[in-house]
Amino acid sequence: MADRHSYNRRRWTIFAVLALMYILVYFYRVSLAVVAGDISRELHLTPQQLGSLSGILFYVYAVAQLPLGPMIDRLGSRLVISGCGILTTAGGLLFSQADTLATAMAARVLIGIGTASVLMATFTVFSHWYSKQEFGRVSGFMVAVGNLGNLAATAPLALAVGAFGWRSSFLAIGALQALVTVLVFSRVQDRPAEHAESAREKEVKTGMMAAWGEIFGSRDFWLLGVISFFWYGNYLALQGLWGGPYLMEVLKLSRESTGNMLMCTSLGFIAGSMVTDTIARRFFRSYKKTLLAGQSILLVLMTAFLGWAELIPRPLLAAVFFAIGLAVSSGVMIYPIIRSMFPVRIVGTALTSLNFYVLMGAAATQQAMGVIVGSYGEAAGSMSAGPFHNAFLLPVAGLAVSIVLFAFARDFGQQG
Repeated sequence: MADRHSYNRRRWTIFAVLALMYILVYFYRVSLAVVAGDISRELHLTPQQLGSLSGILFYVYAVAQLPLGPMIDRLGSRLVISGCGILTTAGGLLFSQADTLATAMAARVLIGIGTASVLMATFTVFSHWYSKQEFGRVSGFMVAVGNLGNLAATAPLALAVGAFGWRSSFLAIGALQALVTVLVFSRVQDRPAEHAESAREKEVKTGMMAAWGEIFGSRDFWLLGVISFFWYGNYLALQGLWGGPYLMEVLKLSRESTGNMLMCTSLGFIAGSMVTDTIARRFFRSYKKTLLAGQSILLVLMTAFLGWAELIPRPLLAAVFFAIGLAVSSGVMIYPIIRSMFPVRIVGTALTSLNFYVLMGAAATQQAMGVIVGSYGEAAGSMSAGPFHNAFLLPVAGLAVSIVLFAFARDFGQQG
């Protein structure tokens, strides 16, 4: 009993340290939405350049998934996350001092590479410390806790920027990143010590090309990848960048009110991530059906930004943002699905391969929307609703198609 208590305490300590790192990852992902206006004015950015600045982090993050997966499986999550944490720290500090678009882009590249390994390496650790049955619950819990970074990047960041400026705010986050990186290196353990030797003896190593062949040769993996692309593309289109300008330009909300509105989405995502696995097990008895139901609701709610969001009272709009967060949380089902698709020996590679689609969805959507908004040639501060309606149509239509396609996928991880 004492050993079991010590084991549980150890794995939840590891969870807590990795959660701190993931909170910072999420902060960097979505923080531009609140400070987009400040940075655009100071660096003299067009909508297209702002879209590129936001998107570059996700492009780099997505491409980095492919080599990081095999690195995680071979070197271990602790070393990979710690090394990448150094890059994130450097990028965060550089971003806080950026005075040109080129410098800001370079900083975002470093942050993109540095944060790329965190969630998938964390899930690889969980695959060794938690059973397959526990994996869905603990992965959803990690995403929920990580969304505290999302939360911090809304109203709290707006307040900090108002009081101290965006540079000082990001400088403080860079310093915090350095401290958390040290914590990861000193406290995280890739797998239980008592299991390490036997695992090394039993484990059959799979070559990188063979692992990719097994993963990308699966039709169901591709279908899951497509819906993952548009799930996260819709979410980050709203929460990571264009939701802020839409609320300030079209609905004429202040920066603080915009932060509060976006915070509703964060709160919905946190609340939903805490219960999504329970819903999958007790109600749908299927990860696939839970994902499809949640994404269908998200599709309906995202049509708000095609026009009807401007016609409803602000309190009701806040409820819509909260409901969007709840619906978005169904997307965390992709992780127990992918965990059920492939053996643990290639789980790091499988997770990062899937995450390539997730982050490419965020990158491509944000940049493409920037091109659409910018094509109207309207000046910042006086933009009309039309450009935003047409821009949001892109991720909404993509999600609709991906839902239909994923309906034909096999139901991995179905609960009895």
